[in-house]
Amino acid sequence: MIVTLTLNPSLDRTIEIAALDRGAVIRAAAARLDPGGKGVNVSRALLANAVASRAVVPFGGDEGRQLVHLLRQEGLDMVTVPVTGRTRSNVTLAEPDGTVTKINEPGTALSPAELDTIAESVLAEAREADWVVASGSLPPEVPEDVYARLCRRFAGAGIHVAVDTSGPALAAALGGGPALVKPNLEELATATGMAITCVGDVVAAAAKLRAAGARTVLASLGADGAVLVEDGGTWYGEAPVAEPRNAVGAGDAMLAGFLAGGGRGADALVEALAWGAAAVGLPGSRMPGPSDIRRDAVRVSRPDPARLLTSPYPRTSAQAPSTNDHPSPPAATPALSTGHRPDAPLSPTPATAARPADTPRLGPDASASGAAGLTPEERGAVSGAGTPHEDGTPPVLGIRSRPAEQAGADPSGPVPPATGAERHPPPSPR
Repeated sequence: MIVTLTLNPSLDRTIEIAALDRGAVIRAAAARLDPGGKGVNVSRALLANAVASRAVVPFGGDEGRQLVHLLRQEGLDMVTVPVTGRTRSNVTLAEPDGTVTKINEPGTALSPAELDTIAESVLAEAREADWVVASGSLPPEVPEDVYARLCRRFAGAGIHVAVDTSGPALAAALGGGPALVKPNLEELATATGMAITCVGDVVAAAAKLRAAGARTVLASLGADGAVLVEDGGTWYGEAPVAEPRNAVGAGDAMLAGFLAGGGRGADALVEALAWGAAAVGLPGSRMPGPSDIRRDAVRVSRPDPARLLTSPYPRTSAQAPSTNDHPSPPAATPALSTGHRPDAPLSPTPATAARPADTPRLGPDASASGAAGLTPEERGAVSGAGTPHEDGTPPVLGIRSRPAEQAGADPSGPVPPATGAERHPPPSPR
């Protein structure tokens, strides 16, 4: 079982156009509406290939209800958590040559109580899981170290956590020792402060992420393929796409394929590339099924460090941005301080709060933090071990839980079902 968490899901409307002409009236050739959000897409890809998965999805407003309706139509096994805000809507403009322009709303803020309910839902579902996937951007005001706390929370229970995010959230997550991170090219460059022009640069940047705490790095490089760096070795792979249509969701399909393929080694990289390439050839953010996936087209080998990338980062002015473009050149993003208390409340951080001057940055001398060096409280298992709150209730990713008498459970016992969350099992086969 693979459990996914999407803190900032979306409705994704994809509009196919002949060309983007700013200021003009443009007629759409086709349009489609898909459920979106990186973790949601991972679960959708797994569902399409009959791999057991369950998605934890917060939703709000009319857009949120429509999102849940679409996911029910697809038969996704999910846990929904109602929130007071409105689920965001994203728009993708896709041109025939594969150029994609994406407009993403920021999403809605989550209150500490809502974040607590979501965290409890993940904890409850993770008991059956081999992997937990924490994926996507963070909504406004959500603490950027939330994924790091998730990693710490599951470390003692033997549950692997895969993180696919960007910016400060990615840097912070490294301090939690995730089993896997899946940055794209820009995210890799931004997290390490490196200019990446060749495969050797990718491998070196991945090594920095591993030194900062990640056990395995799967770097997706768009048309240049992917690089996998793990304890067992380093591999480079590529999969040609005859007719690219839309790269939105391709990285999510790649991550799903990697986990479905075992989550390690060259065979898993083949699966990842086959699923990702198949997604690029499909309209909208549709996820590929078995009939779309061509493993025979994938080529995996030991990397050639001198091989130049067709789309290096930073890009030159002549190169088109990708769907995950960053507005500024890469700069090292501070990693999570190892002195962070896992039981600190996950209350919104004021925008004016200054970063400690001694917060470590990723670099060649960064130490491997990971799960090593964590306190017994940080290694607390899913069963609720850890530093209790003042009222005796166990911490849930560092968020203050409901009092035990309200939750209806012994605080030392299993995590109770989250109030307000609702299970949506897949329909029974007829």
